Amino acid sequence: MRIACCQFGSGGNVENNLRHIRLGVENAAKAGAHLVCFHECALCGYPPIEVRARDIDGETIADALEEISALAAKHRIHILLGTVLIEDERRYNSAVVYAPDGRLIARYDKKALWGWDCENFEKGIRSGVFEIDGVRAGVRICFDVRFPELFRELYRNHTDLCVVLFSDTAEQPDAERYAIIKGHLVTRAAENVMTVLSVNSISRFQTAPTAVIDHNGRTVSEACPDREDMIVYDFTPPAEDFGMKGRRSNSDELLKNENIG
Repeated sequence: MRIACCQFGSGGNVENNLRHIRLGVENAAKAGAHLVCFHECALCGYPPIEVRARDIDGETIADALEEISALAAKHRIHILLGTVLIEDERRYNSAVVYAPDGRLIARYDKKALWGWDCENFEKGIRSGVFEIDGVRAGVRICFDVRFPELFRELYRNHTDLCVVLFSDTAEQPDAERYAIIKGHLVTRAAENVMTVLSVNSISRFQTAPTAVIDHNGRTVSEACPDREDMIVYDFTPPAEDFGMKGRRSNSDELLKNENIG
């Protein structure tokens, strides 16, 4: 399965964000991708860094999502992107997945909230697991990466890969934080024996990568930081080797003992 991750700088202007998304979808489709991924709140901007939460309009988001659905159908591609969703006056920091026929096939709402996320969003409860062409995939959002438990949920669901959407940026370059967040991605991949892809905003200096980390924790591909870029990765479920078998065997035993306890 060919996957594209497109990074751009989002903001509070939904139409401007859509312009970048249209171009990303078009380029991904030309590259033969089955799935194209965009960052946390790519559709509307991430509050309060890229937009004020009160300025995010539910009807504008709904109209924009109709266009995302049409783009998926036009280019016969799966689209995964971040957006704020508003339901009963409650806001969620969400990821949505559209199929090549334009159907919404999955939704995930960010679970790990802190700081201004607690002020702006409700906590999610969805699994974030979906399937494309026989490949089981999961999605997580930004601060979720700090918590191995949220990725163990994906392991329990036998996912082959996970996409992590970020809006993790700073006013000044911070190489140490970038390395820390990338280290989390490496660990989540290796400990759960699954490929992890990430995609981040470039609205400020990136403090998390747009990258592909394989099931052994090796960096397969990484976008050039702080500029518009697209990486393309051909995912094939790997044949189980000695190291993978060891991690799975011990993980399964630990989870079994946890359930007994």
